[in-house]
Amino acid sequence: MAELHECEIAGLRPTQITVGMIEVEDKRKHLDAMGHHERRDFLEARPIPAVSGPDGKLYITDHHHLARALSDGGYDSGYFLIEADLSTLAPDAFWKTMQERRWAHPIDARGQRQSTDDIPHHVDKLVDDPYRSLAGYVRERGGYAKTPTAFAEFVWADFFRPRVVIGAQRRDFDVAVEQALALAHGVAARELPGYLAEAR
Repeated sequence: MAELHECEIAGLRPTQITVGMIEVEDKRKHLDAMGHHERRDFLEARPIPAVSGPDGKLYITDHHHLARALSDGGYDSGYFLIEADLSTLAPDAFWKTMQERRWAHPIDARGQRQSTDDIPHHVDKLVDDPYRSLAGYVRERGGYAKTPTAFAEFVWADFFRPRVVIGAQRRDFDVAVEQALALAHGVAARELPGYLAEAR
């Protein structure tokens, strides 16, 4: 059973290359609006899953947007669930195991698979992929269901990438969300994880 720990944000290692920075910024604003005790309760109720890796590093396996928001907001620590201890593995064996367990996803901002060597060494180096934000906001709006399928948002981001144009302004992003919502319930998306024929 995973154990809850409070750990420093500065030492976190990501297991993917990208995040959606619109989603990160909105999460940071949400954290900033809370008082100290409210924020602590919020984070304790939403621990970030992680794995102990080589050299005693902590590798997060999900909630990269929250981790980046904490880092950008200057917060010192957060709560984590340590899912496994892989600290005795050599780096090559570690990353092989991480990918076999679907705990690593080295996909770049164009949706292309890269080497695990391209994964940043800190969450503040994660690269922006606006289609990750798009996928996240479409799910929040009922475009598809939350699913245990690993990296489902990457799948949806890749679905939207050739179909929806995201402009430079926030209002352009809001328009893109509306377009993507309509696509999410369409026949072309029916094989995607969490597909819903109609909005919830």
